[in-house]
Amino acid sequence: MDSLTQIVLGAACGELTLGRKIGNKAMLFGAIGGTIPDLDVFIGKLLFNNEIDITAFHRGFMHSFLFAFLFTPIIALVVYKLYNTYKRKHQTNYKDWLLLFFFSILTHPILDSFTPYGTQLFTPFSNYRVAFNTIAVVDPIYTIPFLICLIIVMFYKRNHPKRVKFTKIGLFLSSAYLIITCVNKLYVNSVFTSTLEQKQIKVLRYQSQPTLFNNLLWYAVAETNTDYYAGYYSILDSKTTFSNWHKIEKSTAGINLLNRDITTLKWFSNNYFKIEKSKKDNGYIYTDLRYPFIDPENKNSSLFKFKLYKDGARWNIKQDFDRLPNQDQTNAFFERIKGN
Repeated sequence: MDSLTQIVLGAACGELTLGRKIGNKAMLFGAIGGTIPDLDVFIGKLLFNNEIDITAFHRGFMHSFLFAFLFTPIIALVVYKLYNTYKRKHQTNYKDWLLLFFFSILTHPILDSFTPYGTQLFTPFSNYRVAFNTIAVVDPIYTIPFLICLIIVMFYKRNHPKRVKFTKIGLFLSSAYLIITCVNKLYVNSVFTSTLEQKQIKVLRYQSQPTLFNNLLWYAVAETNTDYYAGYYSILDSKTTFSNWHKIEKSTAGINLLNRDITTLKWFSNNYFKIEKSKKDNGYIYTDLRYPFIDPENKNSSLFKFKLYKDGARWNIKQDFDRLPNQDQTNAFFERIKGN
C-alpha cells in the first residue's frame, strides 16, 4: 500500500515490541522498518536503466519472506549496536530489535498482498505475484483511524497502559476493515459472475478489484478468446449488476509477444493487457487492463498506461502523461462511487 500506511503499520509493530522500553522512538524505528521493503524502488533505479526491469524489480525480493528472514537479523544487529551506547547500555537487547524489525518488515509485504499490484512473496523460488485484490493501494478508511490511534499513543508516557490499548485499537480497526474488504470481494465476484451469465458471456477467467481511495466502487475485467469485458459496480448501486460495460478487443499491434521485455510486461499485467499503435509518433501504447479507468464511461482513461518504445535493442516504457485523466473524468469517478 502507500508509504504512509506502511509507516503507520510499522510504527504499531515498533510500539508493541519495544514501546515500553524506549517510548516513541520505538514507533520511529518501526516506521523505518516498515519502509525498508519499498526501498527497492530506489535500488531498482540503481541496478537497472530500463523501466521494465525496474517495474519488475519492485515488490520482488525485498518484499519476499526470504528477505525478511535473512536481513532482519543483520538490520537488528546493526541498530542494536548503534543504539546500545554507554548512556543507553542494557536499556534494550538484541532480541527486542530482532522482533521489532522482523514484524515491521514482514507485515509490509503481507499487507501489500491484499492490493491488486501483486507481491512476490516467494522470490527467488517463484515469481508468482500474490494479489488478493481486496483493498486499493490508497484507502483512507484503513489508514486514518489507525494513524489517529498512534498519534494519541505518542502523548502518553512509555509505561502508560493506554499506549498498548490505543495501539491495539488501531490494529483492530484496520484489521477489521481489511476483513470487510475480503467480504466485499466475495460479494462483488458473485455479482460479476451473475452479470456475465445474464449477458451470456462465456469467459476464460476474470478478476475484480476496488477502485482508488475506497472499497465501495469495484472494477472487474473478464477475458474471452477474442476480447476483454470490463465493468463497474458500486455497493451503493440500486441494482445488483455491473454497469458501465466496455468491450475491449484484444490487440497486440503486431508486436512479437515472445520478446523478453514484452513477456515481462505480460507477466506484470497477469496477461490482462492491450497494445495499440500510438497516433502521435512511431511508438506504442501499453495498457494494463487489470486497473480501472478513472472515468467509468471512458475506456481510454486508464492510469496504468505507458508509452512503449524501442530503446536500442530493447523495449522500454515511460508514463504516458499526455493521457492522464482530466478534471471531468475525475469528477465522473467520484460520482460513480455514490451508486446509480
